[in-house]
Amino acid sequence: MAKPGRNDKCPCGSGQKFKKCCESKTEGQRTSRLLMLAVGAGLIAAMAAGVASFTTDSRSSSVRVWDPGHGHYHDANGVQVP
Repeated sequence: MAKPGRNDKCPCGSGQKFKKCCESKTEGQRTSRLLMLAVGAGLIAAMAAGVASFTTDSRSSSVRVWDPGHGHYHDANGVQVP
């Protein structure tokens, strides 16, 4: 079955033109699907970023300071860093 034109009779049997009857319903469904996909992709990206922030080693990003008196590195709190 061919797609009806905007000015053809609606295939649902209402007797109205397609543009006045069912065309807006099909466009709304398409927009809803695209919006749902975009929101889902954003949610997955946010979850991945959250998991990545908890699984990274926080010690690797801390500031290390060389202590010549002791001969090793210390972190910002003064604790020896391996």
